[in-house]
Amino acid sequence: MLLHETQIPIAEEVRGACEILGLDPLYVANEGKCLLIVAPTVADTVLATLRQHPLGHNAAIIGEVVADMPGKVLLRSRIGGMRVVDMLSGEQLPRIC
Repeated sequence: MLLHETQIPIAEEVRGACEILGLDPLYVANEGKCLLIVAPTVADTVLATLRQHPLGHNAAIIGEVVADMPGKVLLRSRIGGMRVVDMLSGEQLPRIC
């Protein structure tokens, strides 16, 4: 998988709090989120359908399935770098609600 950091809808308040606390928002507990993996041919239709619901107004296409590095999730950062998004080890970070 290849995720694009600039496309992940993270509220600026959450991003700011994570920066102050030294936390990665991808590893902070979050409720009420849904991740769908769909065929590219239907992605825009699914996205439009999700956005029609009041709770889906921030729905976004945040990445794609790629053949490079099978079994890994990569993140293209805001500045263009790449990093591996590892499975969470240990305790989940506290919720920021």
